[in-house]
Amino acid sequence: MASTQTRRGEASYTPGGGPSDPGGLGGQAGPGGQGGGQGGHGGQSGHGHNGGAPGKPKGRAGRNLPAAIGVGVALGAVLLGTLFVRGAFAVVVAVAVALGVRELSHAMTAREVRVPWQPVAAGGLGMIAASWFGGPTAMVAVLSMTALAVLVWRMAEGADGFLRDATAGLFTLVYVPMLASFAVLMLAQDAGYKRVILFLTLPIANDTGGYATGVFFGRHKLAPGISPGKTWEGLAGSLIVTAVVAAAGITLMLDGKAWQGVLLGVAAVASATLGDLVESVIKRDLGIKDMGNLLPGHGGLMDRLDSMLATAPVAWLLLGLFLGWK
Repeated sequence: MASTQTRRGEASYTPGGGPSDPGGLGGQAGPGGQGGGQGGHGGQSGHGHNGGAPGKPKGRAGRNLPAAIGVGVALGAVLLGTLFVRGAFAVVVAVAVALGVRELSHAMTAREVRVPWQPVAAGGLGMIAASWFGGPTAMVAVLSMTALAVLVWRMAEGADGFLRDATAGLFTLVYVPMLASFAVLMLAQDAGYKRVILFLTLPIANDTGGYATGVFFGRHKLAPGISPGKTWEGLAGSLIVTAVVAAAGITLMLDGKAWQGVLLGVAAVASATLGDLVESVIKRDLGIKDMGNLLPGHGGLMDRLDSMLATAPVAWLLLGLFLGWK
């Protein structure tokens, strides 16, 4: 799940214009992760070409906030609900993997990269099933076989652009199905649904803490060349809120230690932030604002999954070390 600060910063970027291009989409990001204050032609200030239509309230980032909140609540309800039906959460992850692979592959066509998405998606579904029924070893075995299938599939289309497309296919395989598989591995462990609930709260806490702190106190940019809306002050807020949430969650739900929760929270902020930045730089390289338009007010599915994908293996590893692997 990408942070709100990242989204606000990215609203100030448009293909062909830098993050501080006054003629870009929403203009230069202001203090505290607030983009869109100086929108030029086509800006989001309310006076530009796309200033917002009546009846569709938008935030300063140019997002339809009611739609974004509604979609976020609905997604959260679906995820939590599936945790109490055995195997249902794994099915939801499998669907998300298939959609995410297709979305990322389509986005790469902006650079004329042809990802062999069919074997990636099929192998991704196999990795989710292997994680649920066979554990980490089975997941890695399916990953290896899928990697070979990607190479063979692309080889059948000829040598022109083979290395470019095959590399993109392997990247997609690791970035989406493999990272998502760790959420299913957590679910298959003892008290798995509690582990997954804790895992899901970490990116939310990271976003909430970073947004609130960044809006009111943000002044110093964290990565202005990649995500102008992120600030060091917002990062500090993310660390505090996520560490508190993780400490409370691990002690109340999983009988762990508070210090373990603090370490988990700090690690989750690091992984979620890196996940946000990685997707931001991918989109800048592709010259796009969102990965897709599947989710109203949010963009594409991958725009919601980026920080969760990066956090899943971190949460799986640390919870396994702290609470056991079974």
